[in-house]
Amino acid sequence: MKKWFFLSAALLLTLSVGCSQPAEETSATKEKKTTFITIGTGGITGVYYPTGGAIARIVNKKREEYGIRATVESTGGSVFNVNAIMAGDLEFGIVQSDRQFQAVNGLKEWEYKPQKDLRAVFSIHPESVTLLAAVDSGIKSISDLKGKRVNIGNPGSGQRGNAIDALEAAGISWQKDLKAESVKAAEAPGLLQDERIDAFFYTVGHPSGAFKEATSGRRKTQFVSITETDALVQKYPYYAKSYIPKGLYPGATNTQDTPTFGVKATFCTSAKVSDQVVYAMVKEIFENFEEFKKLHPAYQVLTKKSMLEGLSAPIHPGAMMYYKEAGLMK
Repeated sequence: MKKWFFLSAALLLTLSVGCSQPAEETSATKEKKTTFITIGTGGITGVYYPTGGAIARIVNKKREEYGIRATVESTGGSVFNVNAIMAGDLEFGIVQSDRQFQAVNGLKEWEYKPQKDLRAVFSIHPESVTLLAAVDSGIKSISDLKGKRVNIGNPGSGQRGNAIDALEAAGISWQKDLKAESVKAAEAPGLLQDERIDAFFYTVGHPSGAFKEATSGRRKTQFVSITETDALVQKYPYYAKSYIPKGLYPGATNTQDTPTFGVKATFCTSAKVSDQVVYAMVKEIFENFEEFKKLHPAYQVLTKKSMLEGLSAPIHPGAMMYYKEAGLMK
């Protein structure tokens, strides 16, 4: 009798352990299946930060289905984002189209070190190289910047490279002809209103919180035309002419559109990020395209076709998978 008792007890213990084990494995498996991704953006007053947030919100709505949890990080901008993606510190990042081109081709900050693993996902909004000056500074054209206190942007930002290109096209040396400042875009409006600088450059989609702040203070401001752009547009494939519409910032004194040039914001990743993750990200943005366009005024000019333009890095296979499925690419 005792023998049967012990046999029955052993059998029940085995069944108990066997029944509880799958539950533990299922829980562990679920935890492992959650992929955490971080999107690098830019300063909180620009368009990159809300753009990263918009992408994350749309993707996170399907986190149960895809097992993806997206978060957003405010960063120093394009150069930082490229380097962090390549180092594996970020999975995705928003990068100006010119910086994408330079990174892939081993130019500028990446001279002789092409970033072969950088991958394009899609383009986003157009960005204009924008120059705002205080009216009392007497700056009416880019040539008037000589001898003035001008913020050209923090090292590692895309706007800094654009500002230097604009200055050089006008025959101005940022090192010799200006009192150049190198602060982040978020700090420039306050410096302008506090009379600590006379003007600042910022490459951004419009309308922008930074320019709303800069044009709403006590000190009167105006957007300055950048017209010496023909050679730039011909020389660099990532540049195109653009303008800042009049009336977009009521506090500015401009009565006409302000001509300038610009680039595009692009969404980038690494070749090491899985096809499944990139596919899910692209699918959710493109299949919720109208919802995405409503998340920021700068997106109103977007079309699905335009989101496939301005990409100089190879398109990630996960993104290409969706584009072919949707008939957007062959």
